[in-house]
Amino acid sequence: MDTDHLELKGHRFTSRLIMGTGKFADTPTMCEAIKASGTQLVTVALRRFNPDLPGDDLLGPLLALPGVTLMPNTSGARDAREAIRAAHIARDLSGSPFIKVEIHPNPHHLMPDAIETYEACKVLAAEGFVVMPYMPPDPVLAKRLEDVGCASVMPLGSAIGSGHGLAAAELLRLILRDSGIPVIVDAGLRAPSEAAAAMEMGCAAVLINSAVAAAANPPAMAAAFAQAVQAGRAARHAGLMPRSEMAVATSPLTSFLGAAQ
Repeated sequence: MDTDHLELKGHRFTSRLIMGTGKFADTPTMCEAIKASGTQLVTVALRRFNPDLPGDDLLGPLLALPGVTLMPNTSGARDAREAIRAAHIARDLSGSPFIKVEIHPNPHHLMPDAIETYEACKVLAAEGFVVMPYMPPDPVLAKRLEDVGCASVMPLGSAIGSGHGLAAAELLRLILRDSGIPVIVDAGLRAPSEAAAAMEMGCAAVLINSAVAAAANPPAMAAAFAQAVQAGRAARHAGLMPRSEMAVATSPLTSFLGAAQ
């Protein structure tokens, strides 16, 4: 029995891969990728909850997936007030206590607004939401979000959809060193190897969207990311060998020569 759970405010998940739902060519492909990933936590924008237009509504198909918990997100909110309102609507529609706070008011770079994110998280955590903030890789902000009751922090690896991987690795290490809650890399990953590296670093999980949705074969790529996350987590537990500034032989180089004389 697997006892290595991702725990978020009392909610337990055996999968450490979180999936997004944007950019997929169509809903069936998205659902197949989610199934192939083995994820148990899926984030979806409130604007994709549209029961009046069944062809554009993701809530029904996502709720039909077995073993999947929804984490609505506030993408599109420009400030804390809009994010809080979106969170309340999303909870009413989905029944989920999870909320990914996502506030990026500038469409040219989509960087999260640290001040508005903090203000929204402070209110939503006090109201009992399981708050998962998307944030810049800022160690000071990470501790402040932890202090107000967030279930995790979700710093970006690099800009959303950029595929630049773990460009913020050094800052992520500072966040990991001091965090008392799960640290989940969100945004910028392109390859399964980068997800494995994040897990080896000590991240509790990774969130993937564009890397799967924009792949030539999204379900196959989702499965590859699932394997990478598991491998990275296992490597972290096994303990990586220390680095050395010099070459270190794995076996004596010349001792057998003396023994043969």
